[in-house]
This record gives sequence, C-alpha cells and structure tokens, in this order.
Amino acid sequence: MSAGVRTIAHDEARALLAGGGALALDVRTPGEYEQLGHIPDAWLLPVDLVASAPAVLPDDGRPILVYCEHGVRSVAASRLLVEAGVQNVLNLAGGLAPWTGPRAFGPGALRGPSPWLIDNADLLPRGGKVLDVACGRGRHALLLASAGFDVHAIDRNADAIAFLRSTAERLRLTLNADVVDLEGDTPPNVAAGTYDAVFVFNYLHRPLMPALLAALKPGGRLFYETFTARQAERGHPRNPAFLLNDGELASLVSPLTVLRSREGEVDGRFVASVVAERAAGL
Repeated sequence: MSAGVRTIAHDEARALLAGGGALALDVRTPGEYEQLGHIPDAWLLPVDLVASAPAVLPDDGRPILVYCEHGVRSVAASRLLVEAGVQNVLNLAGGLAPWTGPRAFGPGALRGPSPWLIDNADLLPRGGKVLDVACGRGRHALLLASAGFDVHAIDRNADAIAFLRSTAERLRLTLNADVVDLEGDTPPNVAAGTYDAVFVFNYLHRPLMPALLAALKPGGRLFYETFTARQAERGHPRNPAFLLNDGELASLVSPLTVLRSREGEVDGRFVASVVAERAAGL
C-alpha cells in the first residue's frame, strides 16, 4: 500500500462510521452504488472522476474511508488522494462485497464534477485548450487536466487558486491557474478565439458573457450551468444578480447554437444548463 494510506478491516471501519468519525467515499459506478447498496451517507465519486476529489472533500479532520466493491479500485483512488495532499486516507480491506454493516440502497448525488458536464461528456472536444471560469478550488480543472486537456483556470479567490496550483503540482498535472477579478470595472483580458471549450458552473456575471462567447474558437463549445430565480425559494443564492430569469440563458449565449439544454429542478436545485457551439465564421 502507498505511503500515507492505511488499509483497515471492516470492524474498525464500522466503529469509525458509527461515531461519525469518518467520511465514506464510494468510488464505484452509480449503478453499483444504487443497486448493490452503499454505506449510508457515503459520497459517490467514481474512480475515473476522483481527480476532482481534492477540491471538494471537506477539510474537517475526519478520515476519508475509500471503498469499492472488491478493494481494487479503492487502492488507486486512495493513492491519488494521498498524492494530492489529502490527509488520513483509509482503504477498506476487501471492498464492500463482504460488508456486514449498515447498507443503504438507491441513487446517490455525484460529488465532484457537475453531472451536467459528465452527462454531456460526449460533446467535449478531443483534447485542446479549455477555460474554466470561476473555477473555485478546481474540481473541473483538475479533472480536465488529468484527462489531457490544456487547462486555463481563473477565479477571483487567491486562496482557491493557490490550492489548485499546489494540488496540480502534487499530481504532476499541467495547468495554468490565475487570480482574475471577473467582476471589476475593467473586463478581464480573456483572449478571443483561443479556447476549444469554456466551462462555467454555479456562476453568473452578465457583463462577462460577451467576452466568454468571443473566447471560443469557431466550433468551440460552451458548457454552462447556474441557478435560476426559483433557487431563492430554497436559500442560497438569493441575489437576483446571480440568478437567471426563466428562459434567459438561451438569450445570453446567443448567437451560439444550442446543442443541449434544460431548465428546472435538478437534484433539489433550480438550474438552467446549456451546451452551445460557436459556428464557423461567427
């Protein structure tokens, strides 16, 4: 086992989980999670998406108990977490197949990358240069860089960018991450006609949209999802400046060609989502 990862037996794992002393991370497929059962309250993040985990795992001091079905995939996931700097990573010996502790059934919400991105991965360019806007701690930037994309990630939060740079370096991923004031009096310098894809999730600043659309190469695609006005009924965010009006997203991405879209309640959140393409000659 890799340095920094400790494999533990099921008895120890059950004791940790019973007292809320560990976070369970399920790295199987969504189908396995739902149909074969899972540790109650376990986070679902399949092993092929686990590069995004360092950006989303809580830093609350709890050990991370990683498991799969037979204890093979969890080893690879645990090693990546340790390499990324995650502390106190535990691997469940033998996986969940022989588990006799509590087991829940039913679908789970994907942790890490946005399900909209994963569900529309067939529309991603094959490699190329991508821009991750308002990237936060880099859940998408890390995943895309691990998949071979040339990633440029920008955010106004200097601490988040420092974390992303450090994590990418630990994982030996090549990406550029810059602190950029996305909402300043002067629009940020986003090079026009440069990117094969632009990603924006859970962020809205309407004056920035023309620059983001112009940043795409001909044939480049915009992956965008954020909250609509009805989300204010559920809590955060409430500021109308950060909430889309009904049907607004389609007009904001015009004149791009909309390839896929949706709007409404998804996983308990009110969102609008789109994948749109810049036509050749536009």
